[in-house]
Amino acid sequence: MHPLHTGHDTLPQLPRLLANLGLSGSAFVVSDEHVLPQYGEHVRSLLERADWRVATRAVPAGEASKSLLCAADLWDWLASERAERRDTVIALGGGVVGDLAGWVAASYLRGLNVVQIPTTLLAQVDASIGGKTGIDHPRAKNLIGAIYPPRLTFVDTSFLSSLPERELRSGWAEVVKTALIGDADLFAYLQANVRTLTTLEPASLAHVVGRCAAIKLAVVTEDPTEQGRRVILNYGHTIGHAIEAAAGYGMMTHGEAVAVGMRGAALIATEMGLLDPVIAAQQAETLASYGLPERAPAVEPERVMEAMRLDKKVISGGQRWVLLRDVGETEVCTDVSTTLIQRVLEECIA
Repeated sequence: MHPLHTGHDTLPQLPRLLANLGLSGSAFVVSDEHVLPQYGEHVRSLLERADWRVATRAVPAGEASKSLLCAADLWDWLASERAERRDTVIALGGGVVGDLAGWVAASYLRGLNVVQIPTTLLAQVDASIGGKTGIDHPRAKNLIGAIYPPRLTFVDTSFLSSLPERELRSGWAEVVKTALIGDADLFAYLQANVRTLTTLEPASLAHVVGRCAAIKLAVVTEDPTEQGRRVILNYGHTIGHAIEAAAGYGMMTHGEAVAVGMRGAALIATEMGLLDPVIAAQQAETLASYGLPERAPAVEPERVMEAMRLDKKVISGGQRWVLLRDVGETEVCTDVSTTLIQRVLEECIA
């Protein structure tokens, strides 16, 4: 679908990769107020030495920036900088920056080039790959957006050394999810190498991030518009996204909410006889070993149910649930009873 680079401490290769793609001109680097001071000048100097004109813009850190207000501010900025269609928006940051900058680029002048440089674990293995862009709506997460693939996703795992512990934990949820839906060998590796990975040993980290990114890219290449297999990437996200919306964005990290959502999905699958309880227990143990929660903070189950009704996977009013049959084997179900969902939500909410 789009080029993917993964490695450790490889940022100096960025200008060469952009040149190989035929990209040049102006680069509009969108970041957040935490990441831009850390890495913005390094990226600027690399690009300017390769004859790019570079402008930078920071948005407030956090999910609240995925808003129409922030998007409009970036459109105004691009207009004031006289951005042209051949120019490139570079999203330097986590999933919020990638989603926001990607959608702004997709909608400005009917589409500027986008390059994703994810700086969080969650974004490196998931959000930056495949072209999903968008902003939140008060009633649901990611309700407004477009699928707009980047020209390049540039993953450098050396960025992860500066992440707060909670942000790393959030990313591990997506790593575990990717292994559960797509690679039994990777799941076994995650189980056996918790300390090596959580201490960010470079070779092991690059191996796992590279494998997760490759799995995600293979799935979205097969199904770029989420009409079929791509839906499996939403394992844990039906309950997870709904909890995020019902609790208020920012109360839980995305990964924390997805971890709770995976627990809920496993409970549903075992109740329906699809999943061996032993596998469900292995999932729970692995998520716990990476510091992820079993339950969400108290929120009204009915608010979670309402948020699920707005989920993007709903078809003709019916919810599509991505459930596990085994590690690496999923099934999409539409016949999950409301009674079972409500019972599971009570288990998943503290």
